[in-house]
Amino acid sequence: MMEHKSRRIAGILFVVFPTVVYGGYALLSLLIDPTSKYMSNPLRQNLWRAGHAHAAVLLILALVVLRYVDEARLNDTMTRIVRFSVPAGAFLLPAAMFLSVASPDATAPNALIGLAPVGAIFIGIGLFVLGIGLLKPPRAV
Repeated sequence: MMEHKSRRIAGILFVVFPTVVYGGYALLSLLIDPTSKYMSNPLRQNLWRAGHAHAAVLLILALVVLRYVDEARLNDTMTRIVRFSVPAGAFLLPAAMFLSVASPDATAPNALIGLAPVGAIFIGIGLFVLGIGLLKPPRAV
């Protein structure tokens, strides 16, 4: 059964998820708007497309992680790390892609692209810790 802390984080992720859906609509609007500068900037197109795809997939991954973390054999600290790190990484990695080319005239990513490896590290740590916790034999009842 999912613990209250995991349920609360999952609830937050479900509330946030419509922003990803809206982001897809916003990208579509930019693609079909003939006055948009979006199509004239391939760097921005690629990073925003990647950011949108990563946001959707990583939020789903974070929700899956929350279903498993309470079944894993982890101490409280490790459980907290998993509950925090994967959802945090799911926000940081796409945010880096969007915010690093926020300007329509950007020719290179700004310093915020540095959030991408931080997000990836958070996700990697969380998944690794969860995997170890799930590989341990269950506690005797």
